[in-house]
Amino acid sequence: MSARPLALPALVAAAAILAGCTSTAASPTDPSAPASAAAPAAPTPGGSIVYGHQQEPACVFGGWIEQSYLSYNVLDSLVALDENHEVVPWLATEWSVSDDQLEWTFTLKEGVRFTDGSELTAEVVAFNFDYWMDGGNGTAAAWLGGYYESAEAVDERTVRISLSRPYPRLADNLTQGYFGIQSKEALESRSDEENCEKPIGSGAFKVQEWNRGENIVLVRNEDYTSWPANAKHEGPAYLEKIDWKFIGDPTTRVATLRSGETDAIYDVPAIDWAPLGSEGYELHRYVTPGRPQQLAFDTVDGPFTDERVRKAFAFASDRKQIVETIGHGVIPYEGNGGVSQATPGYSQKAADWYSYDPEQANQLLDEAGWTGRDAEGYRTKDGERLTVVLPYGAGSIINADGAAILQGIQEQVKAVGFHVELIPVPPSATFAGAYSTPEERDIYPGYWTSVTAGILYINWRQHLPESPNYANSAFLADPELEQIILDANSTVDLEEQNELYRKAQEYIAEHALSIGVYARLSTLAVREGLVDVWQENAQGGPVFHDAYLAG
Repeated sequence: MSARPLALPALVAAAAILAGCTSTAASPTDPSAPASAAAPAAPTPGGSIVYGHQQEPACVFGGWIEQSYLSYNVLDSLVALDENHEVVPWLATEWSVSDDQLEWTFTLKEGVRFTDGSELTAEVVAFNFDYWMDGGNGTAAAWLGGYYESAEAVDERTVRISLSRPYPRLADNLTQGYFGIQSKEALESRSDEENCEKPIGSGAFKVQEWNRGENIVLVRNEDYTSWPANAKHEGPAYLEKIDWKFIGDPTTRVATLRSGETDAIYDVPAIDWAPLGSEGYELHRYVTPGRPQQLAFDTVDGPFTDERVRKAFAFASDRKQIVETIGHGVIPYEGNGGVSQATPGYSQKAADWYSYDPEQANQLLDEAGWTGRDAEGYRTKDGERLTVVLPYGAGSIINADGAAILQGIQEQVKAVGFHVELIPVPPSATFAGAYSTPEERDIYPGYWTSVTAGILYINWRQHLPESPNYANSAFLADPELEQIILDANSTVDLEEQNELYRKAQEYIAEHALSIGVYARLSTLAVREGLVDVWQENAQGGPVFHDAYLAG
């Protein structure tokens, strides 16, 4: 049995399996973002930067997006996604799929070595696939589960992935940072903790040290030869070192940028966006494809087992007004509870299903039997108050802007009689599985990043006693919805596939299983003089391979 990384609890799947879990499908990057500063003809290698990130993951690689952001700079993947949403070569120079869509063949670059000196071979890639499926990466397994059968080395440079059913968007999904390739030798010979803290990849940087609670230091891989096809330059990184600091408080993070303590920061508060731009900082904004920040209703326990009550909640809040007020024009409103506006196959019809209509909300609650009112104005039925529990991952799944948006929703739905218990859950409790069962919560917010609408399968595969799916935040067991998504996943014709995905989104909206609130953003602010930091196109993480210090 191979060594495994320190695993986060499986119940975190409820928060996005630690994916899991951003404009148009073709270009999630904000078209209004300013261009990079003018570059000198020949960037000079060297120098160090300090980067301020908003939260610390459990490992450098794994299934949480915060890990993906790190691993993208340390581990190379088979393929990358370019700005046109096209899959381009990385460790694989070419790939093909059989006529029956059940065998994918990838041809690997020659001469690639991991930072421990071991060689990239087809056997190593096959080992990584099996490693993910054997518990090494829960999110990779969630994407491949139900499709993956085996991986084998055809020869030293050719690996064949065999599937149990067609999965035409396999290559697209492999562009996500969860699928970074690690040294087989390191995974087999080192401890879980070593591979967690200092994974061995072939990427532009390697981990020098991790000071828990403070920072991770990345240093340049001097022998880097395997940049992706969409890199801005060929060769090793220009920067010698990145001090990747963890700065949880957003006000402090912005202050460090202004004071010069950091050179770039992640997760720019909406209120600071325009001021930083006017002060000359370069701003990057990426609307992540996949599931947006949404509210999923518990369909098996509590008041939301009644579809009328779910619909009433959807009509009871002016989510668009709240998002636009708190988001200052930076955070996009998203009404679609299935996928975000940046996702291929997006349904605007699903997004527009529920507008603010308190009269309709009141009528639905009356029909559902919640006809009484207590002294505080909350609805009652048989002497019981209409109380719903809404826990959220504070500082992990939901940032400060998101928390303010939830508070706005809490206040608005009070007018029609909902008593919302809004519970901020710290990261330690979130990742330990707090509020992960139907009996503990009634509504659950969260997102999943994805480059395709195939995320619907992860989020809506049936939650059954014999095969629980904690990424299904509604705990729904609906074979009809699952079959629509399965049909879409295996449809080769892109437009037919997207039409089925739209059908699934509209089913979710029709039954008020989940309602969208806002699109999840990945944002960066970069000081003048730090050039060519960019956001990778699958999940919006910062890429430092091409960055350099000017002047």
